Amino acid sequence: MNPELLNALIIGTVVLAVLGALFALVLAFAAKAFAVEKDPREEAIAAILPGANCGGCGFPGCGGYAAAVAAGKAPVNACAAGGAAVAQQIGEIMGVSAGDSVKMLAQVHCTGCGQNYKKYEYVGLQDCTAASILPGGGDLGCGFGCLGLGSCVKACPFDAIHVVNGVAKVDEEACKSCGKCVEACPKHLISLVPYKTKRHVAIACSSHDKGVDVRKSCDNGCIGCTLCAKACPKEAINMVNNLAVIDYEKCIGCGICAQKCPRKLITVDGKVPEVKPQPPKPAAAGAAASKTAAPKAEPAKVEEAPAAAGEAK
Repeated sequence: MNPELLNALIIGTVVLAVLGALFALVLAFAAKAFAVEKDPREEAIAAILPGANCGGCGFPGCGGYAAAVAAGKAPVNACAAGGAAVAQQIGEIMGVSAGDSVKMLAQVHCTGCGQNYKKYEYVGLQDCTAASILPGGGDLGCGFGCLGLGSCVKACPFDAIHVVNGVAKVDEEACKSCGKCVEACPKHLISLVPYKTKRHVAIACSSHDKGVDVRKSCDNGCIGCTLCAKACPKEAINMVNNLAVIDYEKCIGCGICAQKCPRKLITVDGKVPEVKPQPPKPAAAGAAASKTAAPKAEPAKVEEAPAAAGEAK
């Protein structure tokens, strides 16, 4: 090899090595000089979080939530996936009380009975958003019903929702109330509601059509009869544009509304309660006595015989 070329290669290698070492020293110095001190609580919180990165807390992933909590910009009990146990641990790190948190549950406001009234056969991408842009918002006769193509299923990071018989069903045990299914549904018929484990009342309908139109497109959709609202002792059901809506702040889970619903639409703990026959009303005491008591017989009157002729008076 040419000696001059060899010397040039050696010199070039040495120069690159020196420059690399110099740049490394500069970067190391800059990293220390401009380093931002990280709150140790942030790292401790991040280690506790489940790492689902579901976004249910409203922040970009678990790391974003941990940073927000450490900075005092987020509550300690906002992690839906972790629940009360994680909230308590984060509260201990932050030195605050986690407070009482109400378990939320994703609820699908549709029974799927509109699947029996399709306007046409949909053949295309198995995605609810794609189907919803077709005429009528999809192939169902009900423009408010679940299309059953599983966009919510794909969005759920916890495998807590599945399509069963053409309608999305939530696994209450697996649901972490992250809200991903709520965002994914183009029909906006999934919402997060307070979950009362003992007596959870639900109205699985989202139709705002009039009753006569609902009967033509669904077997048990809400017809806006108002019987449930009138029967509720706590006034926990309101009619909103022909649809019964539960106010969970007032609902006590008595189930009277479910028994009064003629469409068997309202459920308590996932089931339609049986209507118990009412016992016969007891008759009034006075009325009963007057009906049963026999009338008293009046004493017979004895007529005196006329006096005999010639009898002295």
